[in-house]
Amino acid sequence: QVQLVESGGGRVQAGGSLRLSCVGTEPSFSSYVMGWFRQAPGKEREFVGGIGWSGQGTYYADSVKGRFTISRDNDKNTVYLQLNNLKPEDTAVYYCAAAPSVLYGSTWSYEYDYWGQGTQVTVSS
Repeated sequence: QVQLVESGGGRVQAGGSLRLSCVGTEPSFSSYVMGWFRQAPGKEREFVGGIGWSGQGTYYADSVKGRFTISRDNDKNTVYLQLNNLKPEDTAVYYCAAAPSVLYGSTWSYEYDYWGQGTQVTVSS
């Protein structure tokens, strides 16, 4: 079982940047597709972006494309989410999640087996 721990959240002004990290506790971390999701108060959890097991393929929600970037370092069992040009509507708890590698491209939260505890991102206008 993969345990995931996010960090890097915080409060920034609109237009600012943050980098979120997600560390996995198992060596098998490198075999998983990793996704980032977010959930704002009163809203359903939504897909943000994903990255293949090797890091060579990424995919994003239209709402963040061009502003957010996912990367991973399998030697460190870590996946990153770089958030640039942040907007108030990006305010949410951000979660990383792991899915089997065959599910590369999935944007459905139910297909991700393991989840972190979340990290809060707050963007003020």
